[in-house]
Amino acid sequence: MSGQTASSSGRSSYSNNGTNWTSQQDQQFEKALAIYDKDTPDRWHNVASMVPGKSPEEVKRHYEILLEDLKSIEADKVPLPRYKSSGS
Repeated sequence: MSGQTASSSGRSSYSNNGTNWTSQQDQQFEKALAIYDKDTPDRWHNVASMVPGKSPEEVKRHYEILLEDLKSIEADKVPLPRYKSSGS
């Protein structure tokens, strides 16, 4: 699963297989996936062109990790967060 860390600028970044992803890059990645579906020729090249600083291989791996995370969530392998009650 991906791990979240804080960058020096205070923005969140995600480390996937040795590469860091900012929140902005994740948003760009999500928009690109909405535009370029699985039937798009050169999908990963096109997706990478919309995510500055990421190669086609990096965006493909990011997608694969996303799918792994979703499978874990759907299989109830990820514990639900424990929220503190407000006491009200």
